[in-house]
Amino acid sequence: MAAAAAGPRPQAASPQWPPRHHDPAEAAAGLGDREDAPVRPLCKPRGICSRAYFLVLMVFVHLYLGNVLALLLFVHYSNGDDSSAPGPQRRAQGPGPAPTLAPLTRLEGIKVGHERKIQLVADRDHFIRTLSLKPLLFEIPGFLSDEECRLVIHLAQMKGLQRSQILPTEEYEEAMGTMQISPLDLFQLLDQNHDGRLQLREVLAQNRLGNGRWMTPENIQEMYSAIKADPDGDGVLSLQEFSNMDLRDFHKYMRSHKAESSQLVRNSYHTWLYQGEGAHHVMRAIRQRVLRLTRLSPEIVELSEPLQVVRYGEGGHYHAHVDSGPVYPETICSHTKLVANESVPFETSCRYMTVLFYLNNVTGGGETVFPVADNRTYDEMSLIQDDVDLRDTRRHCDKGNLRVKPRQGTAVFWYNYLPDGQGWVGDVDDYSLHGGCLVTRGTKWIANNWINVDPSRARQALFQQEMARLAREGGADSQPEWALDRAYRDTRVEL
Repeated sequence: MAAAAAGPRPQAASPQWPPRHHDPAEAAAGLGDREDAPVRPLCKPRGICSRAYFLVLMVFVHLYLGNVLALLLFVHYSNGDDSSAPGPQRRAQGPGPAPTLAPLTRLEGIKVGHERKIQLVADRDHFIRTLSLKPLLFEIPGFLSDEECRLVIHLAQMKGLQRSQILPTEEYEEAMGTMQISPLDLFQLLDQNHDGRLQLREVLAQNRLGNGRWMTPENIQEMYSAIKADPDGDGVLSLQEFSNMDLRDFHKYMRSHKAESSQLVRNSYHTWLYQGEGAHHVMRAIRQRVLRLTRLSPEIVELSEPLQVVRYGEGGHYHAHVDSGPVYPETICSHTKLVANESVPFETSCRYMTVLFYLNNVTGGGETVFPVADNRTYDEMSLIQDDVDLRDTRRHCDKGNLRVKPRQGTAVFWYNYLPDGQGWVGDVDDYSLHGGCLVTRGTKWIANNWINVDPSRARQALFQQEMARLAREGGADSQPEWALDRAYRDTRVEL
């Protein structure tokens, strides 16, 4: 709830947020004249996915999450010349318009349980099994060998892992003081069912923001009691009660209650392993295997994020989330921002696909849960009923529709977007909501390969063209000196 207070003032104060109309400013920014512009919203304008709510979310994401992907791509392709510094004003220098990209490939699910054979490595067949149709989700046992799994873990340990943290408290409070929004606007933004009352589940639906901690019904009621926001103690706030609440009291309360690791949205450690030219041969082999699996163009796969390796210790978890954000005219994809000539305030991850690898067998817990997989319908508010929050992977993983048990070497992959009917990226697939269940015993190691595609076909084409130019001009010197990957490119693991 408090996180929403830091967002920009909504464009309308009425409870029903109006649909987006054509904005001349978008055309001035270069979005209105393109074949595929203006960029359409990638989630339906309802509930938490409303544009107004999204703007609130992106203020915080923009303030606190570093542009890791952009940095990695810059280091990878830069030859050290200041003239190649990234920035919103840079454009491809090659003659003529950016090339037209071929349609994106997409595997067919057929039906749940369907299996097909595929050859990803020489002299060996793999089998792909459909786990769900919403989202389109598949499983491949034995995608990685045991030795490859051990080596990836070893390289990650040598590189060094850092805590996966979301929205530090200090910066969060500082940002709150710079934003302006009226109590009425904020109340209407939170009041999802527009009944003039804030139920606990409406407040909980916003707790993906906050200061990085995961709020439960008990946490919310304790806070209400501490700051005297709910005099009658019924857990429901009227507009009058909400208006009487001083948000500074909320900040004081949150500051005085330091979040434990178990209370965070994500409790894990991670690092990134480079997979481009010159990387460890196993890193290159995994990327090439993903390329054959996805059947996407080499340019798209090679220019996507490095391999993220994640360790969840006992008690580790990641509450349910989606891997990609919607793209509005106010946003741009992190990976294509390097070459875009558009001035927009926010950026977001644009991950067309997620390929997740299990690197070890987990003694207890640690499943990947898809709470609403293959539901007939999707309603964000229905995720929270009574005292059950299906997004809570510490307490309610067993209530999710589909759980995938970690098995060493197995890969699961899914599409985060629906098709647009023209061979490109469509709306965000709400059913791709997923999380990491609580590790009850032992340690869980996974790795993620995200395939980045900009919903703007023209922008993706420009990005690929510019990256190819930088690689040509930089030659051998354009390859980065990654201490880990260069120094240990021939490392062998004897375990």
